[in-house]
Amino acid sequence: MSPLSATVSHTAALARLGHALSDSTRVGVLLALREAPAYPSDLADALGVSRQVMSNQLACLRGCGLVEVIPDGRRSEYRLADPHLAPALSEMLQVTLLVEPDCCDGEGCSCA
Repeated sequence: MSPLSATVSHTAALARLGHALSDSTRVGVLLALREAPAYPSDLADALGVSRQVMSNQLACLRGCGLVEVIPDGRRSEYRLADPHLAPALSEMLQVTLLVEPDCCDGEGCSCA
């Protein structure tokens, strides 16, 4: 595929991924699920957030198509929705960005 042949669906998928990666809790969830499926309560405890916050973040990640629910009796477990996502996240962890100190504070970019 040539660099110019990205489709609208590719662009939308990357935009959803970018949205998901814009929040540190969602990033933590994706990185945790890269290792293994998990229950929301375990994710909340591991990331130090309330269960309500975790519920909201998982709903966002579901809406973005990045995670899916696995029914497990009365509980629900979550996993990454696509097997390509785990290696993609691992590859992104290898990227080194040189950030201008006055531009981004880690919580958002003031360059806009």
